[in-house]
Amino acid sequence: MMEFLMSACAGYPLWVWLMFMLIVFALLAFDLGVLHKDEHEISVAESLKLSLFYIAAGLAFGGWVTWYRGTDAGIQYVTGYLVEKSLSMDNVFVMALIFSSLSIPRSLQHRVLFWGILGVIVMRAVMIGLGSVLVTNFQWVLLVFGLFLIVTGVKMLFADDAHPALDDNRFYQWLRRHLRLTPTLIGKAFMVRGEQHGMARGWWATPLLLTLVLVETADLVFAVDSIPAIFAITQDPFLVYTSNIFAILGLRALYFALSAMVDRFHYLKYALALVLVFIGVKVGLTYLHDQHLTSWHISSPVSLAVTLSLLIGGVLYSLNRTRQ
Repeated sequence: MMEFLMSACAGYPLWVWLMFMLIVFALLAFDLGVLHKDEHEISVAESLKLSLFYIAAGLAFGGWVTWYRGTDAGIQYVTGYLVEKSLSMDNVFVMALIFSSLSIPRSLQHRVLFWGILGVIVMRAVMIGLGSVLVTNFQWVLLVFGLFLIVTGVKMLFADDAHPALDDNRFYQWLRRHLRLTPTLIGKAFMVRGEQHGMARGWWATPLLLTLVLVETADLVFAVDSIPAIFAITQDPFLVYTSNIFAILGLRALYFALSAMVDRFHYLKYALALVLVFIGVKVGLTYLHDQHLTSWHISSPVSLAVTLSLLIGGVLYSLNRTRQ
């Protein structure tokens, strides 16, 4: 029985997973029930303070991982945390586009992001679980992940910076055709009864629900890049999942500051592209090393140092080039 539970929990005791989920939901309850119970507009200063709080929580959990599983596991967690947080930066630009296109006021944007987190927790768990099964049973999948990351990084280097208009998105057009949408926002509701607002009987979706669906879909698309990247760093599902969730929690908190100065990070994408290429090469070498086909191997400390150097360099370069 104990062996079955350990296998189902990816080699970790059940209490470790329960502790993590309790921490996450305690953070969310504190966020919604104490800090934002009045649905106020979040300022840049408040966004930065809340983000620092989440970063401290994420790094503190990384400290616990180091104590519980050792230095190498701690380094893998921090590297995965940095990569996920950095790759999600572009998601901020897309969320800003969605909010502005649908005219969602800043006072309601936190509500969308908060409830979106719950969907992310479930969605990432499913995707990471599937990825873990693939990697465990088919080690060569790591080579596919590595090649995918290299191709993605190269494409990012030469990609057009412009994001397409929301009206041109086919999924958005499909939702507009198939959802019963209210003409305008109705308070902070996601769904309303039509007869209570002078419309046909039955449930109607408000633009706030449409926004939530689009934000969740955007996260699903970006997860296709970020999850292979973290599996390239570590194949431990617990480290992959926990670093993912803590990074996303902090990014949602940082959204209101980043959305106000997205232009300052115009050149960060080149650093992210190099990070993807580096991680793709790392996972390829790791697989070949494990198969005794090469003596080359990139250790976890080196991987963290290179990733951190590229990201810091990208941020500083971008801030310097856009200082005017």
